[in-house]
Amino acid sequence: MRELLIPFATGLTIFLFGLQLIRLGLETMAGRHLQSVLLRFTKTPFRSFVTGIVATGFLQSSSAVTVLTIGFVNAGLMNFTQTVGLILGTNIGTTVTTEILALKIEDFALPMIISGAVIWLLPWKRFTWIGVVIGGFGCIFLGMNVMQWLAVPLKEQGWMTWLLSRGDAVQTGLTAGFFMTAIIQSSSATIAMAMGFFASGLISLPFAVAVVLGSNVGTCITGLLAVIGANRAAKQVAVAHLLLNVGGVLLFAPFISPFADWVASLSAHPATQVAHAQTLFNIICSLIMLPFTDVYARFITRLIPSRDI
Repeated sequence: MRELLIPFATGLTIFLFGLQLIRLGLETMAGRHLQSVLLRFTKTPFRSFVTGIVATGFLQSSSAVTVLTIGFVNAGLMNFTQTVGLILGTNIGTTVTTEILALKIEDFALPMIISGAVIWLLPWKRFTWIGVVIGGFGCIFLGMNVMQWLAVPLKEQGWMTWLLSRGDAVQTGLTAGFFMTAIIQSSSATIAMAMGFFASGLISLPFAVAVVLGSNVGTCITGLLAVIGANRAAKQVAVAHLLLNVGGVLLFAPFISPFADWVASLSAHPATQVAHAQTLFNIICSLIMLPFTDVYARFITRLIPSRDI
């Protein structure tokens, strides 16, 4: 058991620490500009959509943008209808992290950590936070590399064979992706593990794709926790986010195997295939829903009663 827990805990800690460094560095450099952009460029569904993509790609976290949006709605600075396009955009923006993770991590981890530390120590303070961001990316690459060490003991001890024998691979992958993301509060970390396991031959591509889809639902838990005690409009945002992601998974779940065959034809690199699966899934689902944002907003408004839920 120690062979599993040590690399898992170590790799996950380094990975999440790297994400926090990136977020801290970028948020510090952006200052108050990010909040003003979110409030200013969400007047129409399309502008909200584009803003969600840019903001999430910048912060490297769809959950952070969602929680920030919930705070604005709860404070009365933004109405619920404005947020639907924003939510669709965050689903696409979060794929930036995954596509970056698909790079060859062993070539970038330590050089980026060292470069980030050197930049941090330079006397020119304007570059300090750039060093933090670079070091953060190095940490997520290193953490992902460490988590790949899990593949050997999992294979040797038969844990994955036991898990995959419990039922349908797609259902198991969806469940694993959901619970893993809900527990660690990071879909990027969950997908990083799926990338590593698939690259090691521990799981199949359809199973990895199912984990990706499950993680999309699991990431909604952060928003649901953020609206505890909030007003009705804020709760509408969290429920809208949840139902959009659940709907996308239900739409794609019956077609995971042919979808996996399609993404496999786009790249020969295993990690890139998993990254492309998430990117295509989120782009397709978001573009399907974008023309119906107003209709969807009215549906959520009727679904959530006037009184607090």
